Amino acid sequence: MPTSRKATFWGCEQTSTRLFLAEPPLGRLKFATVFCHFTLTFRHHPDEESFVFAILQAAGWPIYPLLLASVIAVALIIERASTLRAIKVVPKGLLESVVGDFRQGGVNEQMLRRLDTHSPLGRVFAAGLRNATASREVMKESIEEAGRAAAHELGRFLTSLGTIASISPLMGLFGTVVGMIEIFGSPTASGNNPQALAHGISVALYNTGFGLIIAIPSMIFYRHFRSRVDGLVVDMEQQAIKLVELVHGERK
Repeated sequence: MPTSRKATFWGCEQTSTRLFLAEPPLGRLKFATVFCHFTLTFRHHPDEESFVFAILQAAGWPIYPLLLASVIAVALIIERASTLRAIKVVPKGLLESVVGDFRQGGVNEQMLRRLDTHSPLGRVFAAGLRNATASREVMKESIEEAGRAAAHELGRFLTSLGTIASISPLMGLFGTVVGMIEIFGSPTASGNNPQALAHGISVALYNTGFGLIIAIPSMIFYRHFRSRVDGLVVDMEQQAIKLVELVHGERK
């Protein structure tokens, strides 16, 4: 005859169907029940729900918006980390290559098309070279316009990442409020229902923790990417100024 598995924690025993409390002192009844609820949430058995699903179930429905925000944040971090690499934005040797081609054969349509599809710095160079025969001021203005467009492209999705970093703690706080409502706003007083008290505390704590877990890395990466964009824009500006001076013969 098969026997059911039991786990004992501070005077509580769990079978697959019921939770039994030993006879503790009256003042420790609520504490023992809440402790057993949290402890058994983390205990994994092969014939029960998975560990992650058990956590989600204990956290309640407010955790799902946080999970969606975490998926979006991870996707944005991966995309920006791949895009904001110096080798893709300001490739080394591009300025020397452009100046050499310009001095050998001047500006041609094939050269401009190649620069437009090369990199953000290449698009800035192409905008300036289209006005290479104009005055220095006109060429510089065209480069500045292309540079603003390139800077805007580099900063794409950073606002969304910063927004997630800002609202995740608020979403966690919302889950905390929901947990408190479940504790104090239930039809039956939570003092007479230790399981309802334990579930409300689970919802409150899990959502607060998940909100902070999402917000802290998101804010770190947001500030890191913002600093990287600023550095790349400065590098592009310096190389564009060198191109203007080399094309107009002010620098050798």
